[in-house]
Amino acid sequence: MSTSGPGGTEALAHFAAELQPGDLDPAVVSRAGELFLDWIGSAVGGQHERPTEILAQFSAKMGPREGRSESVGSAHGSSPYFAALVNAAASHVLEQDDLHAPSVVHPGAVVFPAALAVAQDLGSSGAEFLNAVVVGYEVGARVGRFLGPSHYEVFHTTGTAGTLAAAAAASRLMGADSEVMLNALGSAGTQAAGLWEFLRDAADSKQLHAAKAVANGVLAAWTAEHGLTGARRVLEGQQGMGAGMSHAVDQEALDEGLGKRWAILETSLKLHACCRHTHPSADALTAAMVEYRLGPRDIRLVRARVHQAAIDVLGPVRDPQTPHQARFSMGFVLALIAIQGRAGVEDFKLRLHDPEVRKFMEKVEMVYDPEVDAAYPERWQGSIEIETVGGRRIEAHLDHPRGDPLNPLSRAEIVDKVERLVQLGGGMAAAVGPLVDRVLSLESAPEVGTILGPLLWAGHTNLNPREPDK
Repeated sequence: MSTSGPGGTEALAHFAAELQPGDLDPAVVSRAGELFLDWIGSAVGGQHERPTEILAQFSAKMGPREGRSESVGSAHGSSPYFAALVNAAASHVLEQDDLHAPSVVHPGAVVFPAALAVAQDLGSSGAEFLNAVVVGYEVGARVGRFLGPSHYEVFHTTGTAGTLAAAAAASRLMGADSEVMLNALGSAGTQAAGLWEFLRDAADSKQLHAAKAVANGVLAAWTAEHGLTGARRVLEGQQGMGAGMSHAVDQEALDEGLGKRWAILETSLKLHACCRHTHPSADALTAAMVEYRLGPRDIRLVRARVHQAAIDVLGPVRDPQTPHQARFSMGFVLALIAIQGRAGVEDFKLRLHDPEVRKFMEKVEMVYDPEVDAAYPERWQGSIEIETVGGRRIEAHLDHPRGDPLNPLSRAEIVDKVERLVQLGGGMAAAVGPLVDRVLSLESAPEVGTILGPLLWAGHTNLNPREPDK
């Protein structure tokens, strides 16, 4: 289908190019810092996962042997392109990265890798970095909302909208004007990709989606800065992303409320280490089991009443064979919640073939609920029904899962999450405390400088990515 009308890609590009650090409300800057902390934990925690290590090996083979941009795969850094590629995969692999629910985009996994890599390479200030992050979140969220739920049925929106988000953040740091930014978005849009089919095979494509979205975004920004042109209406044009990737676009989402409605304030953090579509049901089950003092053996059936997108994404996973695939299984997640009250990163590895978990999975079913679906994606509601072995019927409902802006994690919970992820990734947990202070005061820093190094490389002397070790 085609769409027309003023604004669109051009308006979004103008906003992205013109936004200044002084335009940002303190709450926006503060939230950007919290989300950066959360992203750091995810990136360090995921550095030794197999998909990350494969891409790190690719980077070592194909990229430079040293560089100003930090990468979880190298003590000596790399170029912005390859550092961003590896860091994006690392931060997306454990399913602990943030989510902008209305657009169904994981912005942190694509915006921070691009912004950090480019900022370190250019020697950008903390304020410039945070401003670019806000730009990236805004572009990614608006493109995701523009493409809409029909896009998400087939396409992984973090891979598609995320390409433009990464390009916008990188381009803003490079000092793009509106014309260059428009070209960057055009080149990003024509590279946007990512299909959900990987879930049926337990394939690693989801990490590749984030990695390539970021790398392609950096490529689009750099080439636009050097004169490569891109489609001016890559989103709303007759043969643009909307026409090829959606059945029902939301044209107004691209520019409505620009500078007034901030995507970064609408972004959720994850408590459970699994697909966000499972979280509302997991939290509702937790609440019901606590209120009614139920144990896993008291439960005969759990019926999760969900929105259609949850069925589309989680439905194909019936017998998870890998930890990552298990993170997309409603039955597996609710079994962990019922049995041990949590769904942490390690649980998906340690209990993948646990008979107790597998037995409880048989008690879980998902059904479509029109009321829950009507609220989605603005609200991700949790609604469950429990049938006990004694014949009792219990219902539980919540409007906002933990980590949602209206049911937020505390600063202490965020820091605790980061510490656990850093330890999981073999990083230096003792360095998290100083890092928290530094990240939350980044707005006044004359240069972003080294961020990951103190967490990753104990005793490593090169703490300035602008001066690589020889």
